[in-house]
Amino acid sequence: MSFSGKDLIDGGWPESPKFKELLEAARMLENRGITDPAYILKLLERDFEKEDPKLVMREVPLPFSEAIEATCDLDAKNIDGVRRFMNQLLRTPVIERGAVMPDACPAGAAEATIPVGGAISVKNAILPAAHSADICCSMYASIFECGESTSAMLDAVMESTRFGFGGRKPEDRVHHPVLEETVWSNPFLSGLEEHAAMHLADQGDGNHFAYLGKIRATRAFVEALTDAGHDKIARDLHDRAGDRLDDTDGVTFFTLVTHHGSRGLGAHLYKRGHKAAIKETSRIAKGIPKAAAWLDTESEIGAAYWDALQYIGRWTKANHESIHSRFLERSGAEKVTEFGNEHNFVWKRGDQFLHGKGATPAWKDVEGRPLLGLIPLNMAAPILVTLGRDNDEFLSFAPHGAGRNQSRTATMRDFKKANGEIDDASVKRAISDATKGLDIRWYYGKGDLSESPVGYKPAKQVRAQIEQFELADIVAEVTPLGCLMAGDGGPQPWRRKDHLSPKQLRQIEHRADRRKTRQSAKHWDELDEEV
Repeated sequence: MSFSGKDLIDGGWPESPKFKELLEAARMLENRGITDPAYILKLLERDFEKEDPKLVMREVPLPFSEAIEATCDLDAKNIDGVRRFMNQLLRTPVIERGAVMPDACPAGAAEATIPVGGAISVKNAILPAAHSADICCSMYASIFECGESTSAMLDAVMESTRFGFGGRKPEDRVHHPVLEETVWSNPFLSGLEEHAAMHLADQGDGNHFAYLGKIRATRAFVEALTDAGHDKIARDLHDRAGDRLDDTDGVTFFTLVTHHGSRGLGAHLYKRGHKAAIKETSRIAKGIPKAAAWLDTESEIGAAYWDALQYIGRWTKANHESIHSRFLERSGAEKVTEFGNEHNFVWKRGDQFLHGKGATPAWKDVEGRPLLGLIPLNMAAPILVTLGRDNDEFLSFAPHGAGRNQSRTATMRDFKKANGEIDDASVKRAISDATKGLDIRWYYGKGDLSESPVGYKPAKQVRAQIEQFELADIVAEVTPLGCLMAGDGGPQPWRRKDHLSPKQLRQIEHRADRRKTRQSAKHWDELDEEV
């Protein structure tokens, strides 16, 4: 018999004891010479009543905890939006708990879209949309000594990384052993080797950055790391500082902090995972918003997705390491120590899968050590070095940054001229005022106001709420010297014909012709209706 249970599942039949009866009926149809699976499914639907999926959205959403407090009208409006989306998401049957962080803000308009600063706990399931397309967006810090000036070090940063659309050209690629891992037979990673290769030492755009600053290694900081079980980092700092650690102010080291995710590699994994989740969820549930679709981690496909996520985690760390090693070599710096953390990811604790969309893990690891975290607030404010408080009330997370009270578009609205064009002079002046005394670089030369301190919540407010809600202990700060971000690269590459291949140009023309055809057909349909 060629017709199988998989054919039933693909045909939308939920797994149930009825499968035995359905397969027996299918065998009888095949014995009569009917072998087309689609026709067999049609006949089975005629003769058997298809059961409704078992799972539906909860009528009442689960409650969620809020580690956030409004301090102004904009805050209040923003939090109302966050609550609306969290209430939609927490009707999902597989989700068990939820929390929002001090940097929370809506991340989209689709129903049940997890907000930035949102976290959920899910039993034996992964919601791809809850970690978003920027899988494993993360922080990484190298503490080092260097005799160069701030300007020279930022020149070295510029030479070590890359920002913007696309990836590195073949002649400019960076190798790392992570590319040699034998993971490409995983169905979610198959064929993505090129994306893995082209995006190493590549940071993309948006809020991703390379931040240069200073950190004070005091005796109190080193002892806090030792007490928390981070012995290697504490020992690295102690050994390099020596007797200087006993000075009143300790020892000041330079620090490079990078922020980025898994680039095109992760984006493709997300698309595949989300598509598979929508398909799998539709088999066993109904009325589930696309943003709430999940994969069962105990199924073969769910296990494969989990394995793919683990590789993405290793690849993203390798991406950070590649940028940092290139910088250390170019600047002649000597590394003291390094550490980092993810904040857009899925983590497993027991049978619970913790999802964070812009949320820093702040629990204790399997060895009982409070996790070490990096929380940036804006390019002109210190980056906080934290040890997690493992506060279960808020799913043991902390914020991943400062968050926004309004969208990038809304931020730019205040800098438009009467004719609707952006006032570039005012934008430049606002960025300069917000970053006085710092060496701020933009990879594309033109500043992006929405990624300057103007675009974010006040740093002091977010820091205060970390302490207010006991999310993490702040044990050190990286104070800013300068920062590199993508900046305003102008129109998207797919709108700039000089950046497109002949094939891409033909595709654009083809799509334009199709749009014209559809518009023409619509026009004549409307005329027919009028007649």
